[in-house]
Amino acid sequence: MKTYVNLLEGKILPALSALALPIMATSFIQMAYNLTDMIWIGRIGANAVASVGAAGMFMWLSNGLATLAKMGGQIKVGQSLGAQKHKDASMYAQSAIQMGITFAILFSFLSIVFSHQMIAFFHLNSAKVIEDARIYLMITCGLVIFSFMNQILTGIMTAMGNSRISFQVTAIGLVLNIVLDPLFIFGFGFIPPMGVSGAAIATVFAQFMVFILFLFSIRKDTLVFHEVHVFSNFHTKQGKEIFMIGLPTALQSMLFSSISMFIARMIAGWGDGAVAVQKIGSQIESISWMSAEGYAAALNSFVAQNYGAGKSERIKQGFHVSVGVMLGWGVFTTCLLFFFPQAIFHIFLNDEQVLPLGVDYLRILAISQAFMCLEYAAAGCFNGLGKTLPPSFVSVTLTAIRIPLAYVFSQFIGLNGIWWAITVSSILKGIVLFLWFVIKAKNPAYLKKPVEA
Repeated sequence: MKTYVNLLEGKILPALSALALPIMATSFIQMAYNLTDMIWIGRIGANAVASVGAAGMFMWLSNGLATLAKMGGQIKVGQSLGAQKHKDASMYAQSAIQMGITFAILFSFLSIVFSHQMIAFFHLNSAKVIEDARIYLMITCGLVIFSFMNQILTGIMTAMGNSRISFQVTAIGLVLNIVLDPLFIFGFGFIPPMGVSGAAIATVFAQFMVFILFLFSIRKDTLVFHEVHVFSNFHTKQGKEIFMIGLPTALQSMLFSSISMFIARMIAGWGDGAVAVQKIGSQIESISWMSAEGYAAALNSFVAQNYGAGKSERIKQGFHVSVGVMLGWGVFTTCLLFFFPQAIFHIFLNDEQVLPLGVDYLRILAISQAFMCLEYAAAGCFNGLGKTLPPSFVSVTLTAIRIPLAYVFSQFIGLNGIWWAITVSSILKGIVLFLWFVIKAKNPAYLKKPVEA
């Protein structure tokens, strides 16, 4: 295994950067997964993009279940390692993996059995779009277990201070996906053209190969995984702790995606082209939020280990460093999306009727990027402390206002009103959660782990 980053000693910025950069690079790779699909699917047409956009909402919804096991497992593994309790860390890792497998099987079953009803929710207009969406859903969500396992293993290894392996195996998966996408979508030689279903197959196969590479990478680990036995009995105590810590974040993720599905249903009222704009635009915007999320994951592990080791002052310093870094990134992405929207959006879709809608989307969403980065910085610290309720509460309540805001704004400025509703809520979330953590962190006791009986 690679050398682990020491998060408990030494200069903070180099340590955080050493852990965060591979995670952020992994986020870029994950974004590239999605953008690769969009580039090739966009060549089929806006209807194909709408199909993938609708079905992809359920893949996003499923991530809430993966997040429950990942977040709870990552936090408890990190805190246990900080407290030098390696046996406990292994038990938490095992419980997180077992929980993830269970959730994946249940969600796969529901996605296959109720695929018609799930896609019907969006009230799509074209029969072809509906059928393609259903097929994409059955393939990607029916085999969601590989995505779940990859996310959970990434979280555990990040808690261990090792983010390089996640980057390496995900990079290999990206290359594989880039090669397979055009082959399966358009066909080549003995491979028939499969369109949208080909994109789904390419994505799932790449996820499967990443999972296999993860297994090869961890087989010789002597820090945590050597004591993990997936087919052994479930550790009830550790499982409950993971569940309780991960539940707020999981509910946040699932409610967030559910709210987004309602927004997508509203967007469908402007036609399948508007659905395509939202799908492509959100993937482009992910250059900002996935990077911020990656840095927040590193901050989570940094805080968790130092919380377990009782180093509260180091936690404060890590927060201040992270705010500076993430604010800089937010300003950069704001400038990128605001000043170059047409050039960026044109890469993914050549439809001249849809392109102006995409330009409006990127310019409006650009305004909220720095505030979104503040939200992730505060959330990373809250989560590392094991206090997952504040970021979840803020995210759910202020994301929920998008629905009434979208309804009101769209009455006056049409489709752009929906984009403004998203931007306003993101700005509010960043301000509120950032101030919440700053106020809480002023109390020294808040950053100190209670003494165990």
